[in-house]
Amino acid sequence: MLKDIHRPEVENIALTVVREVDVTNGETVWNVYLVNLYDEPITGVLVTSKGYGELNGEIVKTSILRHLVERVEALDYVKIEPIMPALFGLNNEYWVSFYMDGQIFDKKYVFLPESITDDNFIPIPFIGKPGVMLR
Repeated sequence: MLKDIHRPEVENIALTVVREVDVTNGETVWNVYLVNLYDEPITGVLVTSKGYGELNGEIVKTSILRHLVERVEALDYVKIEPIMPALFGLNNEYWVSFYMDGQIFDKKYVFLPESITDDNFIPIPFIGKPGVMLR
């Protein structure tokens, strides 16, 4: 039965959205990062992303993107994808699955509409830049 399946809780993985400056052209860019706050590496990391909601009175759904990262070292981070500010008015959902100690973990993270703002910025561990973080 489904209730009998043990699903370990993900506690030390964070998703962040960070505003950065592109060194090639000096323009502002926004990037999504996965931060591994565990004291051990994670492997086989699969991240799916999609946006959905209402913009200008219309229902909007973005394409589903999938990203595979072989390994994220302990107390480290990896860039997942850029994100366009035009999507900040949508729910931006990320589903993260990974292996640690031979066990599979997964968790859903959702940046709610208009939550990616300067008012919600905090210092992001290991990246050294301010951003919005979900844990």
